[in-house]
Amino acid sequence: MPAGGLLLAAGAGRRMGGPKALVELAGEPLVRRALRVLAAGGCAPSTVVLGAEAERVRPLVPPGTEVVLAPDWAEGMGSSLRAGLAAVAAADPVPEAVVVHLVDLPGVTPAAVARLAALAAPGALARAAYDGHPAHPVLLGREHWAAVAAGARGDAGARAYLKGHPDLVLVECGDVARPDDVDTPEQLARARADS
Repeated sequence: MPAGGLLLAAGAGRRMGGPKALVELAGEPLVRRALRVLAAGGCAPSTVVLGAEAERVRPLVPPGTEVVLAPDWAEGMGSSLRAGLAAVAAADPVPEAVVVHLVDLPGVTPAAVARLAALAAPGALARAAYDGHPAHPVLLGREHWAAVAAGARGDAGARAYLKGHPDLVLVECGDVARPDDVDTPEQLARARADS
């Protein structure tokens, strides 16, 4: 069974001036772009977690994508990750693993997602690396979901769980993707200049 995709897109984007899910790059909203990258990288099905301005973001989500609302999205990425993992765990069938992607990473490519998705297994735990530095996306096998969710607090997401975990595999993606996030209008301008 292929890896599922889990996109975290619930934030308010305070530094951006609005939710990053709504921001357009090359004429495409970041939420749609990120879901397209997950699908093109082999993840199926995909789930997206929404929060801030969900009523404006939902129409941008492609058909066939499960939409989950994180009621406590303002607490940070941890609440979105918990909501997303709970939804994926309740799916039928339950995927062996999910590739967790963030909406504000337009430099992540289908090739990077595919490298992680290829490792999908219930016990898998992998993270994209760029020149050896761990970043996103992350592959979480279902055996890890409960522990990741239990530790997901604030904006840390799965960071504490992944750090130093003996089963974590780093997957070099620096040759096919960029880990730069788009948090501010200045970073968005640079991403637009590069696209």
